[in-house]
Amino acid sequence: MDAQGELVGRNDPEAQARQVFANLQRCLEAAGASFTDVVKLTFYVTDVAHLPAVRAARDAYVDTARPPASSAVQVAGLIRPELLVEVDALAVLRA
Repeated sequence: MDAQGELVGRNDPEAQARQVFANLQRCLEAAGASFTDVVKLTFYVTDVAHLPAVRAARDAYVDTARPPASSAVQVAGLIRPELLVEVDALAVLRA
């Protein structure tokens, strides 16, 4: 979803994954963090065939030499049927 709550990339897992990571970046920045603070990502996809698109989007934001730990789960569906990708990010801020 974009900042206005509109779906980005209907039937396009790559566009949805790029939007998810852009949204995550905004959330991290709002908390005074960045992707360098992310220690774990969990990908939820409605089809494992979407994983290459999710990884490509991830690689545009994380240090690919030292990426955060990650796991992937194929789900029967997400909260809205048109959504193909969801990502949880766990970030740790050090004082």
